[in-house]
Amino acid sequence: MLKIGVLGVGHLGKIHLKCIKEIDGYELVGFYDTDEKALKVVEEEYGVKGYSNIDKLIGAVDVVDIVTPTISHFSCAKSAIENHKHVFIEKPIVTTPEEARELIELAKSKNVKVQVGHVERFNPAFIAASHALKNPMFIESHRLAHFNPRGTDVPVVLDLMIHDIDIILKAVGSEVTKVSASGVNVVSDTPDIANARLEFKNGAVANLTASRISLKNMRKIRFFQRDAYITVDFLEKVSEIVKMEELDSEPDDPMAMIIDLGPNKKKRRIFFDKPKVTNINAIVEELKSFLNSVESNSTPTVTIEDGYNALNVAHMIMNEIGNSTASS
Repeated sequence: MLKIGVLGVGHLGKIHLKCIKEIDGYELVGFYDTDEKALKVVEEEYGVKGYSNIDKLIGAVDVVDIVTPTISHFSCAKSAIENHKHVFIEKPIVTTPEEARELIELAKSKNVKVQVGHVERFNPAFIAASHALKNPMFIESHRLAHFNPRGTDVPVVLDLMIHDIDIILKAVGSEVTKVSASGVNVVSDTPDIANARLEFKNGAVANLTASRISLKNMRKIRFFQRDAYITVDFLEKVSEIVKMEELDSEPDDPMAMIIDLGPNKKKRRIFFDKPKVTNINAIVEELKSFLNSVESNSTPTVTIEDGYNALNVAHMIMNEIGNSTASS
């Protein structure tokens, strides 16, 4: 059994407490929070020991689960890693790429595992469609949400768009060479809506839109690649795959959908696939995944380097938004 402690019991921290209690292999030792009132309330509600001293909790566990506000991620993770503890850390990994690089080097020197909570990697709709992703060259993402003051401590790029940045970097597997972006502060002091265009070394292009002032919720990505179109709806947990195959002869099925591209071109048949999506809890799955990587001494599904790469691109986007705002 791996002993685990949770740092931070806000909205998401409480969800982590619930999920950890469902996972065989973890022993939930306790949680830490700076709010004394929250300590007592959560301790009674979840039947888990509350710690007012972060060092005592870190010293009592094997794994530290960091679900504090982003601004404290670095100090919490640094303290845990320096004490040779494995770390699961919510996204964004830290505040700046420089902090992330420091944690990467520290984790290497202490030989500990670090996984970043890019939970959409574990979304069942993405898992169901991921086998079909083969060199996507154009990607379009929309992540829209109703306004919630809880997330306004960071720009919408770090609050929402970073989910899609991580998924796109994983799918494309190439270096970002150019970023164009714009954003607007509507109700908070940082951009509440943003749009970005990423260009990759391999020629791929991605357009990303994120908004936390939308009238509807949407979390959808569309991938376009040679002879295929894949859409993933993270919110509805549905994925669809449309494929085309060249025909050497007429199909036996009279109802087959055929595209005739004209003289001297082979006809193509269109196939529609709606992969079966397993109903799983993505947060439970990512915490299970980290447990397995620690126990088997294997690479985490979402590495600390993945967290750095997503954060670095997010900062490139925010810098472009800042430049465009300054010049207008």
